[in-house]
Formats: sequence, C-alpha cells, structure tokens
Amino acid sequence: MTAGFLFALAAGLMWGLVFVGPLMLPEYPATLQSFGRYLAFGLIALPLAWFDRAHLRELTRSDWREALKLAAVGNVIYYLFLASSIQRAGGPLPTMIIGTLPVVIAITANLRTERQGHRREAKMPWGRMLPSLGLIAAGIALVNHVEIRHLQQDPAADLGRYTLGALLAVGAVVCWTWYPIRNAEWLRAHPDRNPRSWATAQGLATLPLALAGYAAVWLWNAVSGDAFPMPFGPRAGDFLLLMFAIGLFASWLGTVCWNEASQRLPPSLAGQLIVFETLAALSYAFVLRGQWPAPETLAGIALLVAGVMWALRTRPEPLAAEGHAS
Repeated sequence: MTAGFLFALAAGLMWGLVFVGPLMLPEYPATLQSFGRYLAFGLIALPLAWFDRAHLRELTRSDWREALKLAAVGNVIYYLFLASSIQRAGGPLPTMIIGTLPVVIAITANLRTERQGHRREAKMPWGRMLPSLGLIAAGIALVNHVEIRHLQQDPAADLGRYTLGALLAVGAVVCWTWYPIRNAEWLRAHPDRNPRSWATAQGLATLPLALAGYAAVWLWNAVSGDAFPMPFGPRAGDFLLLMFAIGLFASWLGTVCWNEASQRLPPSLAGQLIVFETLAALSYAFVLRGQWPAPETLAGIALLVAGVMWALRTRPEPLAAEGHAS
C-alpha cells in the first residue's frame, strides 16, 4: 500500500506537467501538441525497447492489440481533448473537470463487472468509500466555485469558448476513466509482467499513431494554405524541448510509476489517487499565473488531501472463496 501510494504520487507530479504545455505554447494547435508529445514519447521508447527487449518478447499479439487501444484512447485522444480544452478555457477550469476523475474512476471501477480471463478484483465497500469520495468531491467543488467566480469577473471572458473547453474536458474525463481501469486490469491479470516494459510497449504502440497524425496535420496545413510554419512552428526550440520533456517525464516515466501503483492497489483505490495529478496541475497553473491561491482554493486542496488520506485507510472486502471443500 505504501509503495503503491508513493508511485501514484510520483505519477501525479509528472502528469501535472501535461497541463503546462498548452499554456506555454498557446499559438500552437492542440493537434500538433498532442501528436508532437506522443511522437516524442514513441521516439523515446525506441532505445528503451532495446533494453527491455527480453520482456517485450514475452508479449503476445493480443497484448500488443491491448497496448495499441490503450495508446490510442489514453494517450492521443485524451491529450487531444485536454490540450484543446486548456487552450479554450485556460488552466484551472479543465484541471478541475479532470479533477473529478478520482470520484468517477472509483465509482466506475466498483460498478464494473468482471471480465472473463481477468483477475477477480475485490470490491471496495461503498460505506467505507463514501467519506473519502465525499471529501474529494467537496474539495473539487470548492476550487471549481472559485474558478467560475474568477471567470464571471473577467469582462473579456468568452463564455461560449469556455463552455466548449469544458465539454472537451468532459471528453478527456471519459477517455481517462476507461484507460486506468483497463490498464490496471491487464497489469493485475499479468503480475509476472514488468510494468516498465508495459509502459515502453505503449510508447511503441503510440509511435505509428502519432507519426500518422503529425503527417496528417502537416498535409492539412499544406492543402488548406495555413500560414503556420511546419514542421515545428514559430518557436521550434521551445516546442521540441517541451515535447520531449513531457514525453519523457509525463508519458514514459509517469506511466511506469502508475503501472507500479496499479499492480499494488485495487483499481477503485488507485483511481482516487489520480487526485495527485489535479493537485500538481493546480500548483503549476498558479505558478504560471504568478498568483497565490485564494483561501477557498486552499481549503479545497486541503479537502482533496484529506480525502486521499482517508482513502488510504480503506481496505477492499475479501473475495469469496472459490468452490467448497469436499
């Protein structure tokens, strides 16, 4: 439990970096940032695959298909939604919508039926989950209230643009509700597999998707006569440095840490620990803003932390014994 908690914390700190890119490169299309980030992730995975070649050889064709699905939904499509959302609504509002993930994942994991061929998961008792879920939900609502009030006080705010940004963030929530549950199911059904090599496998699966997407964006710019300078935009150095930094720390190393956590924790508990990503992203957003969080925001963050600490005290119900002794 302690090791799983620490790995989830490390993953959250690194995943918070993905909220920084769209704010630092506002003139870059979200499509280019999404495909650029995962192209960098795929390229980083290539030399890592050489060191992990023995583990990667153990993966079957169905394992590679699973890695491709996880890469498409949890990587490319998720970040396309998220980057588009941040560019339209700013940093804090999408962060708070993504911040509902601990609650949504915990409930979805508990309601999810068992899949044939996968390890049976112990259910988290609803009565013991409710206090932590309530604290997390209250913290998210409090911080969200502050951000909406901040938005209403801005005379230059485009509510239509912010609404579209919020809807795109909801799409990101859907993608990342599916990804960690499905990823955890695979990892816990294969406890003998190396979490690091599984992260590398997802990077390799992401590479052709990102390459095709990047080429499609380049082709579309050429056909449509878009003045945006391809292939790396007006700030090529900043773009490449940021994409490879996010690709290394958020995509690969963050996935390694999350895989380690997923092998140690029930999905319904691990889902609540994604709150660390929300806390990290909020911290980074306020640093970029150059502002100290409002008292209500700090109170909301305290509730989030209290919810996580309560969740760590929750234990799953023991699985019923299979069959009866003769």
